[in-house]
Order: sequence, then structure tokens, then C-alpha cells
Amino acid sequence: MDMDDTIYTKGLYTATLGVRATDLGQYQGLVSLARDDGEETDATLYEVDASSENEAEALEEARALAHRILGEIEL
Repeated sequence: MDMDDTIYTKGLYTATLGVRATDLGQYQGLVSLARDDGEETDATLYEVDASSENEAEALEEARALAHRILGEIEL
């Protein structure tokens, strides 16, 4: 996995993508959104609603969620 494909930034915000295995043998995409204002970094974890059959699919779902989240942020 290329790290360049798993981190997106917009202004002070950084979205980091991840994937975790579920108890049912599937995968769930994750997005950690951090805001760095120079003093303190707050991070919020977002989970993709649907589970995926494999890690690559879960990462694509996480990527779509990250783009949606960053697209809603107004700078």
C-alpha cells in the first residue's frame, strides 16, 4: 500500500485512511480526521457504514468517505 494514497490534506485538516478486520471476516474502512491549528491536534474517527469483502475494497470506501468529509469542510 502506497502511503501517498492513504493521507489527504485540506487546509489545516488531514484525513488518514485505514482498514480494520471485522469479527465476521470482512473489512471496514476508517478515516481519521485531524485538525492541526499549530497548538493542539484533535482527531475524529469516522467509520464506513458498510463492510467490504477485502482490504482493497474497504480502502476504496474509506477513500470515498475521506473525499466526502474534506469536500464538506469550508476553509
